[in-house]
Amino acid sequence: MKFFRNIIDKFAGKPVDWDELEEALIRSDIGVPMTLRIVQRLQERNADRRITANDITEIAREEIGRVLPINPLPIRPLPAHPKVILLVGVNGTGKTTSTAKLAHFFKTKRHTILLAAADTFRAAAIEQLDIWAQRIGVEMIRGQYNADPAALCYEAYEAADKRDLEFLICDTAGRLHTKSNLMAELGKVKRSLGKHDVNAPHEILLVVDATTGSNALAQAKEFHEAIGLTGLIVTKLDGSGKGGVVIAIQNELGIPTRFVGTGEKLEDFKEFDGRDFIANMV
Repeated sequence: MKFFRNIIDKFAGKPVDWDELEEALIRSDIGVPMTLRIVQRLQERNADRRITANDITEIAREEIGRVLPINPLPIRPLPAHPKVILLVGVNGTGKTTSTAKLAHFFKTKRHTILLAAADTFRAAAIEQLDIWAQRIGVEMIRGQYNADPAALCYEAYEAADKRDLEFLICDTAGRLHTKSNLMAELGKVKRSLGKHDVNAPHEILLVVDATTGSNALAQAKEFHEAIGLTGLIVTKLDGSGKGGVVIAIQNELGIPTRFVGTGEKLEDFKEFDGRDFIANMV
């Protein structure tokens, strides 16, 4: 995750070029507003003494620490009914795999889970989740290819509630014919679940790929505006030098990162830790 390392190396032992620093910060995907905050703080300090690479590190950590939640609230089951978690996002971000990893994460904590293969527009997604469910040892509700995902989620809630399961995790479609169709379909799923519980889905987690940078921020804006997000699952946060999008989305949209994926294995998935994230920036 050391996405500030090249910035520090670039300015070590030489005067800071402000335009060059601003460009480098923006390229780290932390977003323009956060970039300007860091640069302004550094320029204020520069009035008293010459800025060093250590100053960049210190100020960046301070400003990012003001924004990132250090200990996001964990997702806990409800006392009487299933807690519904909807996973959304565009295709290719690792949504179906993240659904499986989240189920495995809860199972390791001795929770009971039902998966819903609600990405019914991709037969491969249904089969992929089925394989994961068998590997993890959790139940899964599936429908026919091109079945109504809202109806499937409705039935899945009934099944989870009847079996007294703690979590229902729904994998949803990432692409329909148009963007408006996708958002309308997700809205329909949300309304369908709300017929069982007015607060369902209780969590709507957007899966984003850390390596896509500003595209992930754009995706977060669109999904948040359409259905309201409660958090992120950030995939491919595996030392590739990216990860700034976590900061940009929190700072600009107020959406916290709840989980991070750092590899292909089921175990390469954990709750987001703000302190750990900041400590590993450089």
